[in-house]
Amino acid sequence: MLAQEVIRRKRDGHALREAEIASFVEGLVTASWSEGQCAAMAMAMLLKGMTAAETVSLTRAMTRSGAVMDWSQAGLAGPVLDKHSSGGVGDKVSLMLAPIVAACGGFVPMVSGRGLGHTGGTLDKLESIPGYRIALDTKELHRTLQSAGCAIVGQSAELAPADRRLYAIRDVTATVESTALITASILSKKLAAGLQGLVMDVKTGNGAFAASRAEALGLAQSLVQVACGAGLPTRAWITDMNQVLGHSCGNALEVQEALAFLKGERQEPRLLEVTRTLSAELLVIGSLAPDVSGGLNAVDAALRSGRALERFGRMVHAQGGPADFCECAGHYLPQAPVQVPVPAPRSGWVQAMATRDIGLLVITLGGGRHQAADGVDARVGLSGVAAIGQYVERGDPLALVHAADRAAAEAACQALQRFIVLGDEAKGPQSPMLECIAKAPD
Repeated sequence: MLAQEVIRRKRDGHALREAEIASFVEGLVTASWSEGQCAAMAMAMLLKGMTAAETVSLTRAMTRSGAVMDWSQAGLAGPVLDKHSSGGVGDKVSLMLAPIVAACGGFVPMVSGRGLGHTGGTLDKLESIPGYRIALDTKELHRTLQSAGCAIVGQSAELAPADRRLYAIRDVTATVESTALITASILSKKLAAGLQGLVMDVKTGNGAFAASRAEALGLAQSLVQVACGAGLPTRAWITDMNQVLGHSCGNALEVQEALAFLKGERQEPRLLEVTRTLSAELLVIGSLAPDVSGGLNAVDAALRSGRALERFGRMVHAQGGPADFCECAGHYLPQAPVQVPVPAPRSGWVQAMATRDIGLLVITLGGGRHQAADGVDARVGLSGVAAIGQYVERGDPLALVHAADRAAAEAACQALQRFIVLGDEAKGPQSPMLECIAKAPD
């Protein structure tokens, strides 16, 4: 089947047949489709859209493009669960949720990705920890789960290999914002991971790929419909991404914030609410809690007792990081040589922020990629980012810029003063949890 003919059919708006989708997926895996042809197909899929049947076929083909995990021989005394986010700025929820759920009796083999578009990647964050390995073989993964109850890894060569190539292509060809491609990308990995339960965090707002609530709802429904149809119990939450989640964005800085969260030293309210809710939902899906209220109580107990922190430390060590990382993180995490506060240009209340632009600013500082092969500077980013509803006096810091040099820091300061909007009207706190999608639409 000629690649160019399959591309032409989708370009002209036709629904692809299952055999044509299978040809595309095989071309991704075997490289019989060139980089240009794969990019052209991704663009055609984005612009012309995909039917529900096409999305299911694409997801199944990508799942079958590699190995599917079987946990029956791993000796795990609990359900295999996972969470995935559609991507946001400052979203480090996975770093806390995985050890929280593990501390409550679940097992979390989380297959994560790198930065995509303007959003940060969980793997990039964890690789700021010296020695942390994202690539584990099956025996190492089993040992990590038995020791810590959770592991956060990258895609192996065997797991949904079609998605790994397509993921990298989407990142650099402006084809990220496709409901069908996002659904197939996420669920092919999750289905191949052999999960027994999944919770989805679908973000909406000016820092999300789904900018409108309607887009987010469509994506959430697509994910729940395809996942449940494939036999994977799934629940999705639509959450707000109109501001940085937490008070930092940047790889090492977000690991620092996650560690402070697990220690109970500082828990930004919106980040706490998202993490608690998603963790509790996962405990209910895995029959580890009778209802969401019971799940929230279990989450709070895991944090308060230090068991979640202990699980995080075990995971880091099992994946090659320092045994004393939780105690001595400041010694191990890299720090930017230039740190400059961003002064508020006037007094007032934080009214809004250009969240996507803030994410792109972190990339400009070196904390993300312009091309798939680019390296990442784990040191750079923003900390102490002011929240919507916060009052600042003129000259008070809106954030602290962490940069590789003075010129980059000064440019970032000027940009951030434009990206954070101040006004005279006070804004009260709003819940980031917008809507729960518990089952596929009728």
